[in-house]
Amino acid sequence: MKPLKTDLSIYKKFNLERPPVGVKFLAAPPEGMEKLDTQMALCEMMNEAQQRGRAFYMDKDNEDCAGAMIMGMLAPAPHAGGGELGVKWGIYEEPRVNERLVAGAPRVPYGNVNYIVFAPLEQINFEPDLLFLVANVSQAEIVLRATSYSTGTLWESRATSGGACAYLFAYPYLSGKVNYITTGLTLGLKGRRIYPEGLLLFSIPYDQVPVVTRNLEKMEWVLPAYTDKTREAFLERRKNIFMELAKEFGGK
Repeated sequence: MKPLKTDLSIYKKFNLERPPVGVKFLAAPPEGMEKLDTQMALCEMMNEAQQRGRAFYMDKDNEDCAGAMIMGMLAPAPHAGGGELGVKWGIYEEPRVNERLVAGAPRVPYGNVNYIVFAPLEQINFEPDLLFLVANVSQAEIVLRATSYSTGTLWESRATSGGACAYLFAYPYLSGKVNYITTGLTLGLKGRRIYPEGLLLFSIPYDQVPVVTRNLEKMEWVLPAYTDKTREAFLERRKNIFMELAKEFGGK
């Protein structure tokens, strides 16, 4: 693993209830790191790193859901009943819906990833392939603004009722796009009681980590407009801004 060069200390400023988690995808097992000693879903492992407070790695034998297949650690294999799986869960009306979503789900090519490292913020000593953040709405507003502050990139959330791991892990990794999911809206995260409802779970891919981090360092976190006590105060601020613009640009 390449050593960490990006200064991630700005994320401490959030005082997140759960620390950020860095993830690394590897072909060979990491040296000097403990292996996860239990089985769970891939989407549970961020919380596991947060709860343990130390780094670990996993392989296909540690995963008990679809995450290992999504990450190319296992060859694609059909479930008994195929598209009926989503129907049995009650999240899709007919098998055809399940089949369409499974066919379109992002997946890492088989055999490219054999091990995945999870490390809470204080133990991230490598350049992460993904950086996970669990934020409340106020914190998430800052994160989202940081994703577009220097780029104008639209905010986008992609998820499905089933197979959220595909959009938390494979999708941002392969697309280079930041993704986020609201906890309580997807089957596995909700059913496994991983996080309380109503939080925003961000997955930031490696090429966006420096962008978001740099923007967090440069921009105002609490906008002056958010400190206005009333609607009228906000509208007065808006009026003054337009007056300033008119003065600067000669009324054009």
